[in-house]
Amino acid sequence: MSKFSDHNFSGQKALVRVDFNVPLDDKFNITDDTRMSATIPTIKKILSDGGSVILMSHFGRPKDGPADKYSLKHLVKHLHELINADGGNTIKVFFADDCIGEQASLTANMLKPGEVLLLENLRFYKEEEMGDKAFAEKLSKLGDVYVNDAFGTAHRAHASTAVIAQFFANDKKMFGLLMESEVLSAEKVLHQAEKPFTAIIGGAKVSDKIMIIENLLQRATDIIIGGGMAYTFLKARGGNIGNSLCEDDRLQTALDILEKAKEKNVSIHLPEDSVIADKFAADANTEICPSDGIRAGWMGLDIGPKAIGIFSEVIRNSKTILWNGPMGVFEMEKFQNGTKSVALAVADATANGAFSLVGGGDSVAAVNQFKLADKVSYVSTGGGAMLEYFEGKVLPGIAAIKG
Repeated sequence: MSKFSDHNFSGQKALVRVDFNVPLDDKFNITDDTRMSATIPTIKKILSDGGSVILMSHFGRPKDGPADKYSLKHLVKHLHELINADGGNTIKVFFADDCIGEQASLTANMLKPGEVLLLENLRFYKEEEMGDKAFAEKLSKLGDVYVNDAFGTAHRAHASTAVIAQFFANDKKMFGLLMESEVLSAEKVLHQAEKPFTAIIGGAKVSDKIMIIENLLQRATDIIIGGGMAYTFLKARGGNIGNSLCEDDRLQTALDILEKAKEKNVSIHLPEDSVIADKFAADANTEICPSDGIRAGWMGLDIGPKAIGIFSEVIRNSKTILWNGPMGVFEMEKFQNGTKSVALAVADATANGAFSLVGGGDSVAAVNQFKLADKVSYVSTGGGAMLEYFEGKVLPGIAAIKG
C-alpha cells in the first residue's frame, strides 16, 4: 500500500473509486453534495501532479440494468462546477456512458493529463455487487493506479471496492485523502481514545445498535442512550413507556447490556425525562414527564430538560466523543431540542480540546441542520461503513488495500 500524499501521479491515469451516491430531486438537481465535495481534494492532488482522473461510482439501486434515473450523467455538470470552483484554467470533465467495454476504454485512453472522466453507474452491471473478478479486472485495465476514496462503501465486498485492488501492485493502490482521514479518525476513537470516552447512541432500534454498544462496552467510560431505542431499555427496567417505540423482543438484550456495563464499570445514561406527545405529528399536544412514567396513549419523542442537563454535562467532561444517532424526532421542530442540545454540547467539548467523531446519516444531518459541522473534529461520510467499523468488523474495502 502506497501513501497517497507521497505518490507522484505525473503521467499516470488514476482510477478512483468515489461515493457519488447523492440524493437528487425529481428534476435531477442534487439536494446534498457532501459526498461529492468531500472527494475534490483527492481529485485536485492527482491533477496538480500532472495525472488524469477516472472516477467510478455506484448510484442508487438499479434493479434491471441501465435506467436513465440512475445515470451518473446527471452529476457531470455539478462535478464540473465543483472541480472548477476556484477559477484558473478550466479542467475538462468527460462522461463515458458505460463503465467497461469499448467506449469506456477509448475515452480513458484518450484522456490527457489534467482531465477527468466519470464512468457510468457501476451497478448497471450485477457483477459489481456480486464482487465478480472478471468485471473487476476489466475496470482495472482503465487506470495505472487504483485509489479508493469511497469510505461509504468500504463495508461492501464489491468488485470496485474490494476485488479490484488485487490487479494493482502494492505501490499502485492506496486510499484517497477522504478515505485516509476517515480511517484515521475511526482508529483514533476506537484504538487511541483519550478518557473519559463518551459514546452517544441514538436512533429508533436497539437491534440496529446492539453490536456497536457491545463493542463500545470494552472501550467507553460512558454510553448515552437516546432516541426511540431508550424506551426499550426503560421498559426492560420496569418503567411505563405508554405508546413509545419499543422492541419487546429485545427487552432481555437491553437488560444484558445494562448488566455487562455494570461489570465493566461503564456508566450507561438513559434519559430521566422525555418530551411526550399524544400522536406522532408536528401539531401533537406535548408534555414533559419522567421517561419511565409515560401514560397510555402518549409517546416519548424527544429527551426532556433534565436529560439534556445530565447528558450535556457528561459530554462536556469528555475527552473523546463518538456520536451516532439522534435523541428524538429532530425533523419536527417540537422534538428537536434534545438533538440540538447534544450537538451544542459536543461542539463545546470539542472547543475545549475533545476529539469528536460524528457519523450515521441522521447525526450528520443534525450537525448540518444546526450548522455545527465545522465545530466538531470529524464528520464521517460513511454511515453503514462507520457503524460496521465500530462493531469491530473487518471492512473489505480497507482490507483490500491494507492487506
